[in-house]
Formats: sequence, structure tokens, C-alpha cells
Amino acid sequence: MQLVGLHHIAIIGSDYARSRDFYHRILGLPIVSESWREERQSWKLNLALPDGSQIELFSFPATPPRPSRPEACGLRHLALAVGNLEHARATLSAKGIELEAIRLDDITGQRFCFFADPDGLPIELYECRR
Repeated sequence: MQLVGLHHIAIIGSDYARSRDFYHRILGLPIVSESWREERQSWKLNLALPDGSQIELFSFPATPPRPSRPEACGLRHLALAVGNLEHARATLSAKGIELEAIRLDDITGQRFCFFADPDGLPIELYECRR
């Protein structure tokens, strides 16, 4: 087996319209496709990331909450690479998003910070200066 990269990450939102707005308008991810799946009573939205991977956003009726803190088993967070952490923080802050303070990765020396999506999923902005 030869893995060639990450294709997509799937997220289920508790409020589809709110999550759609967050990932598309606030984060600025372009919509690849959007469809209503009648048999599942579910929306499926594909959003493009600059590297070609995607975020799949789903809605399902009556979804149970998933614990994400403290350190529950499963997906820990979604990390998005940015070229300029201050610019990314300023852009999100201007849109009303609360961000944690900038931290320094003690292993790589790179800077990062966290914020949350509408359902509390931790999202990391990880600065990748080239």
C-alpha cells in the first residue's frame, strides 16, 4: 500500500446552516458540491482546501454530541496550515471568532493557536512559513 496524501476529513455539524456558514464564509473554503440526501435526511457539502484535500460537512437529524475535551479518544483536532499566523488571526477575529493565544511548538519551533467551530470542534492554525 502506498498512501499519497489526505483526501478528506468528514465533520458532522449539529446545525447545518451555521456550520456551512462557518466553513464557507468565515474560513473562506470554496464549495465543491452540495447535495440533499433524502434517504438520510442529510446535507453533504464538499469544501476545497488549497492542497486539493477536502472537508466533507454533513448534517444528520438528532446527532449526539461528541466529547472533545478533556482529551477524549478519537479525532483530537483539525489543523489548518497558514503562511502568516497574525494575518489569519486578524481575519478570523474581525469575523467575530475568538482565538486562543499563540503558542510555540516546543518540538518544531512553529507557532500555532486554536479556535473552535460552531460545535466546539477544536481547530488549530499552524504556521508553516516557507
